[in-house]
Amino acid sequence: MNSASDTMFDVLIIGAGVIGLALAGQLARPDRKLAILERNERFGQETSSRNSEVIHAGLYYPREFLKSRLCVEGNGLLHAWCRRHDIPHARIGKLVVAANDDEEARLADIKAMAADNGVTGLEILGKRRLRSLEPAVAAQAALLSPTTGIVDSHRLMRSFLAAAETRGAILSCRAGVTAIHRVVGGYELEINHGEYRVATKVLINSAGLHADAVAARAGIDIDAAGYRLRPCKGNYLRPSPSPSLRHLVYPLPQRNNVGLGIHATVDLAGRIRFGPDSRYLDDGEISLLQDGETTTDGPAVGKAKLYAIDEGREKDFAAAVGRYLPGIAEASLSPDMSGIRPKLQGPGDPATDFLIREESDRGFPGLIDLIGIESPGLTACLAIAAYVEKKFF
Repeated sequence: MNSASDTMFDVLIIGAGVIGLALAGQLARPDRKLAILERNERFGQETSSRNSEVIHAGLYYPREFLKSRLCVEGNGLLHAWCRRHDIPHARIGKLVVAANDDEEARLADIKAMAADNGVTGLEILGKRRLRSLEPAVAAQAALLSPTTGIVDSHRLMRSFLAAAETRGAILSCRAGVTAIHRVVGGYELEINHGEYRVATKVLINSAGLHADAVAARAGIDIDAAGYRLRPCKGNYLRPSPSPSLRHLVYPLPQRNNVGLGIHATVDLAGRIRFGPDSRYLDDGEISLLQDGETTTDGPAVGKAKLYAIDEGREKDFAAAVGRYLPGIAEASLSPDMSGIRPKLQGPGDPATDFLIREESDRGFPGLIDLIGIESPGLTACLAIAAYVEKKFF
């Protein structure tokens, strides 16, 4: 997209991850000039392609959270979209396992809260029923979530992009937004330090790990607003030989839902991997992450370092997974991948909700921020897109 400075779009979306692409698919139409700006060489190169690819049911979040409502809605919408567009997916179900009486009591609490949020089909299983479903899993009890599934996230994103492009949307990659200026009737964006400029009436910030930086470029005080992200890294390891599993298997979530614990996921090819763990990035790593936003040739060289598997994780993984899959040896684990979550919740903080907000009251009409869209963002993507359209358009 070689745009002149006087080019005016109706809607610009910053970020071509699963949320940005779902928004484009929802909002694009022939009479609306819409484009997606992506700093990487291709769509979906960061958080959207470095996750467990799970279609969540909506088990863990308080009823008042957008996360709860949009996850439950998104689960049904996403399964239906995948069936309609032939996206590889499978509703294989999930087991949240309890090792003792205290954990079993927490399962009952999770079931009650999830049912209150509209999650259906939940069932607490005793040891005998659990063993009949998953002979390799050792636990006292488990919560079965039958609507949890897995999806090919890349094919999903491609289908959203195709839907958007069919209705006239444009995707521009290698387009890093390096400045945002408020102008009459909208916003003017500087791309790649002045390589070109483009203007829009409505600006949607769906920049994932960089959404706080984009909000700051627009002029928002992200600390006063509570928008500063606390990026949190998660590693995945793969076992060899691989245990035989038919369901996703999760421990109880970490306190305040910092993470969902080191779980066992089954991919669409039947392969098992364990993860993610949770580690907040240090200041130096955050600087590397932020530096990638301002380069003219894609993300900073430091991106490779950020996404390298943390060394020495095998022992902790073997201990964590061994609580529900006995016999997983440290030596059997090898690096698979890592991802970074765009968390608003800092270390020791209570759980936080998605932040989806139009900024007129801060003096930025037509700016829509989506910040802290971590898990279950993939599941909720279509529901988020519908929510944004209904609330702001």
